[in-house]
Amino acid sequence: MSKYKDKESGPVFALNAKWISWAHTVVAYTAFLSALSVGIYLHYHKIVQNEFYGYPDEWFPSVSATIGDRYPERSFFMLFIAITSGPRFALVALWYLLTARPGKVLPKFVAGVGIFRTLTCGGWTYVTSTDDHDWHDIFMISYLVATIPWTIGCIALSPPNPKAIQYRRYFAIAFFGTIPAMLYFFVQHKIHRVAGAYTTYSFFEWSLILFDVAFDAVTALDFETFEIVVRDVKGLSKGANVSSKRTAVIEKEKKKITGGIFDVKFSWSELLDTAAEVYHGFVFWSTLTGLGVVIWYFPLWHMGISGYEAFVMSTISPLFLGIKPLRSLVIQNLRICHFLSLAGLLAWQVKDPAYRLFTVGFGVAMSCLAWAATLYSESVHEARLESKILAWMVGLIMSSTAKFAWQTNNPIWPIMHDANGGYNRTGLALAVLAMLRFTRKAPLNTGAATSSKPDGSSLLAALGVGGIFFGLHSLLSDTSTMILWVWEGYPVRGPLSAPHGWFTVAAMTAGLLTGIRHPRLVASWSVYGIGCLGAAILTLYPNWFGYMGALTAAFYLTAVASPILTAASKQSPATTFGLGFFIYNLLVLFHVWVVAYAFVPGGPLVREHTDWIMTTMMLLIGAGVFNLTSINSRHESRGRPSRSQHRKYHTLALGIINLFFIGAAVRRFPTNDYKPYHEDSRLITAGIWTIHFSLDNDMYSSECRMRDLIKELEIDVVGLLESDLQRIIMGNRDTTQFLAEDLGMYVDYGPGPNKHTWGAALLSKFPIVNSTHHLLPSPVGELAPAIHATLDAYGELVDVFVFHSGQEEDPEDRRLQSEYLSKLMGSSPRPSILLSYLVTKPLEGNYNTYVSDTSGMHDVDPRDWDRWCEYILYKRLQRVGYARVSRSTITDTELQVAKFVVPKGGDEKAQVAALESDQELRNRKVGEQEVPEGWRFPALFRGEGVRGHRYHVFNEPWYYKS
Repeated sequence: MSKYKDKESGPVFALNAKWISWAHTVVAYTAFLSALSVGIYLHYHKIVQNEFYGYPDEWFPSVSATIGDRYPERSFFMLFIAITSGPRFALVALWYLLTARPGKVLPKFVAGVGIFRTLTCGGWTYVTSTDDHDWHDIFMISYLVATIPWTIGCIALSPPNPKAIQYRRYFAIAFFGTIPAMLYFFVQHKIHRVAGAYTTYSFFEWSLILFDVAFDAVTALDFETFEIVVRDVKGLSKGANVSSKRTAVIEKEKKKITGGIFDVKFSWSELLDTAAEVYHGFVFWSTLTGLGVVIWYFPLWHMGISGYEAFVMSTISPLFLGIKPLRSLVIQNLRICHFLSLAGLLAWQVKDPAYRLFTVGFGVAMSCLAWAATLYSESVHEARLESKILAWMVGLIMSSTAKFAWQTNNPIWPIMHDANGGYNRTGLALAVLAMLRFTRKAPLNTGAATSSKPDGSSLLAALGVGGIFFGLHSLLSDTSTMILWVWEGYPVRGPLSAPHGWFTVAAMTAGLLTGIRHPRLVASWSVYGIGCLGAAILTLYPNWFGYMGALTAAFYLTAVASPILTAASKQSPATTFGLGFFIYNLLVLFHVWVVAYAFVPGGPLVREHTDWIMTTMMLLIGAGVFNLTSINSRHESRGRPSRSQHRKYHTLALGIINLFFIGAAVRRFPTNDYKPYHEDSRLITAGIWTIHFSLDNDMYSSECRMRDLIKELEIDVVGLLESDLQRIIMGNRDTTQFLAEDLGMYVDYGPGPNKHTWGAALLSKFPIVNSTHHLLPSPVGELAPAIHATLDAYGELVDVFVFHSGQEEDPEDRRLQSEYLSKLMGSSPRPSILLSYLVTKPLEGNYNTYVSDTSGMHDVDPRDWDRWCEYILYKRLQRVGYARVSRSTITDTELQVAKFVVPKGGDEKAQVAALESDQELRNRKVGEQEVPEGWRFPALFRGEGVRGHRYHVFNEPWYYKS
C-alpha cells in the first residue's frame, strides 16, 4: 500500500504503479520458464529434436519447440500469457499517461504500437504453427517488426530519469545486437545443416525473450511516480526534472540514442510532401530501369544489333535545356513535363513491342528532362534542393526494395501485367497523385541569367554524374546483383540473395544519410580511396570477402551521390545532366559490349573487361570528387542548409522502406525442406530449357508461365540457359529466385554476371551437395558456361551438368568445348545427367565427343534425329522416359524432359551397369501401360495440350524398360 494519503480526497485503495511493471515482468517470465521447465522434465528429447538433428547434437530447445503443441507445456504457457495480458495493457496505458503532452502525436503512436504488440503476441501464442502456419508467422513477424518503433519510441519518450534511460539503452542494444547472431546460427542450421547450430540459435532466441521483457520491466523505475488513484506524486508527467543532470543534457542523450527522428514536429503537409517526392523518385527509377528490358527484346530476336538500341539515348534529353527559351519553357511548365514522364507507366497497355518501346523511351526522356530542370530550378534554395535529391535517392532504394519483394521484377515495369504479378494500375494512380503533390510549389529559378558565376567545372560535374548514375544503376538497382557477382556455388561460402540482400539496402541507407550529413567528408580523397578499394575487392574476390567490398562500394556510391548531384544542379543542366547522361549511356553500352562482344562492332577489343568498366566508373566519379574538392577549398563549411524538417521525414521514409524489406526477407526466407515429386519411385525428372532471358514473344516477363509448365511436368531438376539477366540492358533481374521459391527448389545461379556469359542455372528438388562453375574454351566466340553439381538424390550422389555451347559460327570453339566437357563428365564416377545446348546434329561431329568412351555418357535416345540445340545425356542411371514439350510463346526453344530411376542396392546397380554396354536393351521402347504410373508423364499435354504446350515432334512421350 502507498505511504501517500490524502484524508480530504479519501482514497479507499492506493497502489504504487511500479507493481504493475513487476507483475508484468514476473508473470511473463513465469510463462516462458514454466513451459521450459515442464518441457525439459517431460519431453526433453522430443523438444530438442529438429528436422536434421536430435540429442546429443542438439541439447537445448528453442522457444517455439518449448511453447508449441505439446501438453502440458503449451497449457502452462498459454495460461500465464493470458494472465500477463492484464498487466500488459495496464503498462501500456500507464506509459501513455506518463508521457502524453498536449499536441504531441508520438505518445499516441507508441501507445498504439504497444496495444498492437500485445494483440499480435496473443496471435502467435494462441494460433500455433500447427493450427495455421501462415497466420502464426504473420503474427510473429508483426510482433517483431512492431518491437522496433516500440523500443525507439519508449527511449525517445523516456522521462528525465538517467537510470531508466541507461537500462533501456542497454537492453535495446542487447536485444537488437542479438538478432544478427541469432540469424547467423539459424542459417547455419537451416541452410548449412551444421550439427549443434540450432542449440546455439536457441540460446540467442531465449535471450531475445529475456531482453524484450526486461526492457519493459524498466518502466518500474518510472512508474514509482504514479499511484493508482491515479495521482502523480513526483510531477514527472509534467516534465519535471528530478535528477542531478540538466534537462538539456538528458535530452541530448536521448537524441543521440534515437537519432533525433522523433523530434520532428509532425505535419501532415510535410509528411505528404515526403511521400510524394519519394514515390516520384521511385517512378523515375522504375521507368529508367524498365527501359533497358524493352530495348533488349529487339537485339534478342534479331540476334544482333537491331537499330532500336538507339533508344538508350532517351536519357540525354536534358541537352535541350541548353537552349535558354526552351529551358525557361520547361521550368515554367514542370508539372506538364512530369505528367508526360508518366507515359512510361502506361506502356504495359501497348501491345505492339515497338510502340511500347517508343512509349517507354518518351517517358524516360521526359523524366530525365523534368528532373534535371527541377533540380536546376531548386538549386537556389539549399533545403529544397537537398529534399529533391534525397527523394531521388530514396526512390532508388525503394525501387530496389520493391524488386526484392517481387523477386527482382518491378511491379510497375512495362513488361509486367496482372497475370504475372504486375500492379501497373495501382502504380500509375499513385504516380499521378504523387506527381501533382511533387509539382505543387512554383520553381525558384526560372532559368534567367544570374550575375554570380557557378562554382566548379560543369564538365567535371558531368563526368561525375555519368559515373555515379552508372554505378547506382548497374550495381544498386537490384540487391542481388553484387551478391551474384561473388557467388561461387555450393557449399555456400558467401551471401544469398534472400535474406542477405538487406545488407546492401542497409549500406545504401547508411551511405545516403552520411552523404547528406557530412558532404565534405564523403567528397574527400581519403573516402574516395576507400570507395575504390571496395570496388576493386568486389571485382576481384568472391564470397563474403568480395561482398564486403560490395557493401563498401554501395555505401560510397550513395554517400557521394548527394554532393555530386548537388554540385551538378548548380551548373548548366544541359552540360551536367545532358552530357552526364550521355557518358552514362556510353558506360551502359560498354557494360553490354563486354559480354556481347561476338555480336557487336569492336566487341573483341573490350571482351571480358568488367575490370575496365569498374575502373572507368571510379575515374569518372573521381572527376566529380575533384570538382567537389575544388569547390570546398574555396568555401568555408556552411553547415546545415536550414531548419527544414525534410531530413528527418526522409530518414523516417528510409526506416519504413528498410522495415518493409526486412518483412519481405522474412517472408522469402528459404525453407530448404523440398521434396521430389515421386519420392516413392526414386525418380528424377530432369529437363533442359533455353528461357530467352525470361521475355516472352510479346515482351512480357515469362517467369509465371515458366513456373506453371515446370510444375505441371513435375520436373525435379531443370537446367536453364540464357538465364543471366543481371545487366542494365536486361533489368538486373534473376528469374531463378522466383522459380526456386515458388517451386520449392534449391538453386545454383551458375557463373555470375561478372563472368561474361549469357548464363546457365540449375534448379533442383534435391539438395546440392557441391557445385563448381566452368568457363569452357572460347578463343573466338561467346563464352560457354557450365555447372557441375553433385546432388543428394535419395541418399545417392548424382552429378548433373548444365552446359551452353558456343555458336554455330565458331566451329573451333565448339570442338574445344566438346573435348573439355567430355573429359569433365568422364572424370565423374557417379551417376550423371547432362542438360545441355550442344549445337550439333545427332550422331555427327562433336556429338560423338560428347557421347563417347571418354565421357561415358549415353544419348537420351539416339533415334531422335530432329535435334540441333538441346540434348540430354546420362550414365549409370535407368532412363525410363523422354518427352519434348512445345514452348508456346514463352521462348524460342522447346522444353526437353527425361525421367531416370536412381538404382539402390547392389542388385539394381548391377542391372544398370549391365545396360551400359548393351545399347539395344538400353534403348528398348515400351508402351505407357507397361511402366508404373509413377514413371509416366502427365496426360495434360497430350493432343492439343494446354496454353500452347503439348508433346510434339513424336507427339507423345517415349518410355523405356529393360
